[in-house]
Amino acid sequence: MPHRHGKAFVYAYVLEGTMRSKLAGKPVHTYRQGENWVERPGAHHVLTENTSRTERAKLLVVYVSNTGDKLKVDDPRS
Repeated sequence: MPHRHGKAFVYAYVLEGTMRSKLAGKPVHTYRQGENWVERPGAHHVLTENTSRTERAKLLVVYVSNTGDKLKVDDPRS
């Protein structure tokens, strides 16, 4: 589901498998094991998915945020 990470800075690292990710205004990008991406505070994350239906994907995600801030805010459903 599309979402934002509020005021958090996000670092994502692919530990296993292959992930597809898209931030608003940017093209879809495929990340493989050992690759990473960052999201600035307030970035609109419109897609995150495992590219395989049979192989698992695993991410290490680090959030840098103020204590108590929401780490994920889903878009309202239309």
